[in-house]
Amino acid sequence: MLITQLLDDLNRDAIIDLFGLSAVMEVEAALSEKSGKPYVQCLVRKKDVQAKREELVRQLWLHRLAGEYKYPVSRLSVEYPITFGRDSSKRADIVVYDADRPTVPYLIVEVKQGKLKDGKEQLRSYTHATGAPLAMWCNGVQSITWHRKNPNYFVEIPDVPNATQTIDDIAGQPWTVDTLIEIEKKREAEGKGARSLKQLIEDMEDEVLANAGVDVFEEVFKLIFTKLYDEMYCFRGRHKYLRFRNSNTAAQLKANIQGLFDDARKQWPGVFADDEKIKLGPEHLQVCVGSLEEWKLFNSNLDVVDEAFEYLVNKSSKGEKGQYFTPRWVIDMCVKMMNPHESETVIDTAAGSAGFTVHAIFHVWKQILEDEGIPVSHLFTMEAKPQRCTDYVQDKVFAIDFDEKSVRVARCLNLIAGDGQTNVLHMNTLDWPKWDERIKQDEDWQETYGPGWTKLKKLRAVKNDNRVFQFDVLMANPPFAGDIKQSDMLSPYELGHKANGKLESKVGRDLLFIERNLDFLRPGGRMAVVLPQGRFNNSSDKRVREFIAERCRILAVVGLHPSTFKPHTGTKTSVLFVQKWNDDATETRYHCPKVDDYPIFFATQKLESKDTSGEKIIAKDADGNLLRDSHGHWVIQHDLFNHEGLTQDGIAEAFAEFAAKEQLGFF
Repeated sequence: MLITQLLDDLNRDAIIDLFGLSAVMEVEAALSEKSGKPYVQCLVRKKDVQAKREELVRQLWLHRLAGEYKYPVSRLSVEYPITFGRDSSKRADIVVYDADRPTVPYLIVEVKQGKLKDGKEQLRSYTHATGAPLAMWCNGVQSITWHRKNPNYFVEIPDVPNATQTIDDIAGQPWTVDTLIEIEKKREAEGKGARSLKQLIEDMEDEVLANAGVDVFEEVFKLIFTKLYDEMYCFRGRHKYLRFRNSNTAAQLKANIQGLFDDARKQWPGVFADDEKIKLGPEHLQVCVGSLEEWKLFNSNLDVVDEAFEYLVNKSSKGEKGQYFTPRWVIDMCVKMMNPHESETVIDTAAGSAGFTVHAIFHVWKQILEDEGIPVSHLFTMEAKPQRCTDYVQDKVFAIDFDEKSVRVARCLNLIAGDGQTNVLHMNTLDWPKWDERIKQDEDWQETYGPGWTKLKKLRAVKNDNRVFQFDVLMANPPFAGDIKQSDMLSPYELGHKANGKLESKVGRDLLFIERNLDFLRPGGRMAVVLPQGRFNNSSDKRVREFIAERCRILAVVGLHPSTFKPHTGTKTSVLFVQKWNDDATETRYHCPKVDDYPIFFATQKLESKDTSGEKIIAKDADGNLLRDSHGHWVIQHDLFNHEGLTQDGIAEAFAEFAAKEQLGFF
């Protein structure tokens, strides 16, 4: 019996073109007749079933999958039950099981007649319910195969992989960073560009991570860390194509991403333990990689990952300690006003995610690139830099924080800038008398932070004394909330004692940071520190203000908008800028002779950068359009400084005029 006698609307050549001669002949050999009706022996069920049109198409596909694509019959199933909810279920025509997990669908095939659109939607529901990465629809005339990238996204691919191929072998359109740029442009053109990585992570939490039984911070951090590594070293030519792709089975993907994470961990040490593994299960990982793969994390200022890290760390720990990451427009104002130079050392003593140090690095890098005649591109952070740039990061930039998760984030960002080296240390800045004891007892700490600690020790004012250092610039946003009550921590501090010399019962953490930060500065060194507004106004803090004035010239006080740290806190804050007294006239940049009377620069931010719910407000141009800078980043509304000539001069420019008039050596 010939198959065309049963599929009488198709000619034999068309059937052979679609299924191959071998499959057609095998199905024809399996045909028989009972009681005047045609039957075909099922390759999988090993019994005769009535040879209706859909059954014949199914058998043709089974024989093709087994013969041409080399799938063992043991991996093939028919009428596979798929459950939707408690009571609803349907049966898929054909399922090919995963090679590594023999009960999990890898490919689902529907052989129904009808509209392609309806078949695709049915397969979408089947793959979503089972996690199968591949789906195919065939009506006997044509077949179409899709790769399911995530629950809602089907990508058409040219064919089904055979048993020895991966999905990537078939889907294989290799991606580079240029691919991500094109996707980014397309997303912008379609009006989808305003969605942030933070919002994507929130969606992943709701849909996947909440039920994955893992530490969300750790697993998302691993994926971002891995993708940053993949982007940088693909862009720099170490690897030809991006490898952070959702283009294989869940098991293959897990192995690929774990291998990529292992490479990243070795290249950028001291962020994850040497034996750390990705703990997300294969299916959860597949969805997360599928969600992240199209996002380009690198740009000219790392703000894409910056916001995501802030969200993750705040959620897991920071808010409990009263410390909130400083908005990057505030950091940029501080950097512009402090004006660090290539020859100067910089430290942040309450680093968080290292915003102050990273933006100080950007500031100095731009000076170096300008000096060498190299333009700053929108991929500024990813590009290989002149040796002067990496030398600056490795030798001059330091950061300390007592929160372990924040330190790891800060190390990640600084490792990128420092080409694999960083001086970000996990230490309690305030409890410096115990540093040596902790370091001697903790071998793991020494292994991770030892090289940075060795460099930090060289900046001590007195050998073997961890109290006084010789830093040129310090910028920090210390914790606002909480008091220090332990007598052993209070006793080394002048501000830990009352005027009569007796020990205070408690002192605000931020007050101790003022004294500690001044200890880090060399004579003539300068500091920008974020403080609660009350420290400048409260009568009870008069002694603190006198303490500062005795040791420093107060350069400026800038009041920030009340919404600056929303949604975390509505505390009103100001930034204090000081320079330590230094009568040595030979040190031009650090010359700051002590005088009794001098002008101070005062300013207040009037233009809010966040709304009352803490969402950023994007600046608008003269025509009312949302404003982007030359690198394509949204410009946040504020009056702190002029953003690349796109906005009005602000507080930083006014301070520069003040500094020139006052002949401040660092300008």
